[in-house]
Amino acid sequence: METQASSKKVNIDKELLAILCCPETKQDVTLADDSLIARLNAQVEKGTLKNKSGQPVGEKLDGGLLRADKKVLYPIREDIPVMLIEEGIPLEGLV
Repeated sequence: METQASSKKVNIDKELLAILCCPETKQDVTLADDSLIARLNAQVEKGTLKNKSGQPVGEKLDGGLLRADKKVLYPIREDIPVMLIEEGIPLEGLV
């Protein structure tokens, strides 16, 4: 039995992933790697990670969808991508 949430793999349907795109720019998105999610979750713990609307990200990420230009990550929580522009996490200066 797994006890750490961070070891849980995100389960996104491949067909869904193929049709998802950034709601702002329409760029393709891909699953973010575990090391990026771990770095972002460390910032969530410190309370320093903010979304596009300037609000602190309060919940750890299970995973994320990375925009093709690698400037924005959309969070995945409980295997559900949160594809709202204001919930996107700007990555410039973070990674």
